Amino acid sequence: MSNSLSDRLSGYARVASDLGVDAVALVPGPNFARALEHNFMSHERPFLIVIPAHGPAAALVPNLELGSWAGVGFDGAVFDWRDQTGYGDAFAQLMAHLNISSVAVEGQVMRVFVHHALIAAQPTLKIIDGEREISGLRMIKTSADIAAMQEAIDISERALHRTLASIKLGQSEKQIEQTLIKFLFDEGADDLAFSPIVVAGDATAMPHAHARSDYMVKAGDAMLFDFGARKNGFAADITRTVFLDHVSDEGRAVYETVLAANMAGLAMTRAGVTAHEIDDVVTSVLEASPYAERIRTKTGHGLGRDVHEAPYIMRGNHMPLPAGTVYTNEPGLYDIGNFGVRIEDDVLITQDGCETLTRFPKELMVISC
Repeated sequence: MSNSLSDRLSGYARVASDLGVDAVALVPGPNFARALEHNFMSHERPFLIVIPAHGPAAALVPNLELGSWAGVGFDGAVFDWRDQTGYGDAFAQLMAHLNISSVAVEGQVMRVFVHHALIAAQPTLKIIDGEREISGLRMIKTSADIAAMQEAIDISERALHRTLASIKLGQSEKQIEQTLIKFLFDEGADDLAFSPIVVAGDATAMPHAHARSDYMVKAGDAMLFDFGARKNGFAADITRTVFLDHVSDEGRAVYETVLAANMAGLAMTRAGVTAHEIDDVVTSVLEASPYAERIRTKTGHGLGRDVHEAPYIMRGNHMPLPAGTVYTNEPGLYDIGNFGVRIEDDVLITQDGCETLTRFPKELMVISC
């Protein structure tokens, strides 16, 4: 992606043209950050940039953000507003300036009150959901994007190594989670990619469980870490499952099944393969095992500025995946009330295959603690 703001905005102008609308509107979030190469908070104050299919972009900016906005290098019209006077007039001025009759917005990001403010300013305005097409511009990563993601992944893996070395039987899940978080920041994370999942025992069978203060890890437990650092605006998303002190025959067999599914997905991955084909080969390994009833999730999702973004790696998604896409390969098996295993890699699709950006070992690991 070019370092020129006008070149970056031109991609959204093309989206507007392709969708048959007059403009695209972006609000603070991952697309906003990609377009402007600056991060702005999403809060109670409406803040947006509107990029027409033809002609210069315009922005509505809270007055208190004007100092930061100056660093963007935006040369279009800016309509600012203050808390004391409200934003209604600024929206009216923005819409009068643009003279558009239709706009595509980010359906998963734009909040209802911003939608209402646009309609209040121009009641005949047609608003459509362009989430897939707008966010689709982020799917193919640049070399700078990949470098930022690799740094986030490397930070995450160093933190996990340190955390595993520190575990003691009798610690709570919450204590171990806090240790992981500390090490993530010690290793250079700007932020957490998301609230980590650090669970043991029966909680590993719940894909989105939370660390407990009253569960003390014990010998024989499976322990699952699903977490990531955020660095330079990009997220890591890694899962590893380990066993504490020893592993049962069942635990070993389930782990090897999940690992085989993970490896099958990597072997299938290359530019032009569809999301359906990757998920199908991964899920087929799990379905062919004695543990098919433990399947609860799809194979994975895109990764970048958002932890979950396009493409979604699932049966029925026949989107061919281009080189430069990064997705998570995270098969799992979950036996409610017993234990679960998930192994997750961050995978860069290349023309001839793939590169696994995560390098943390995947062979079954039993932690002496």
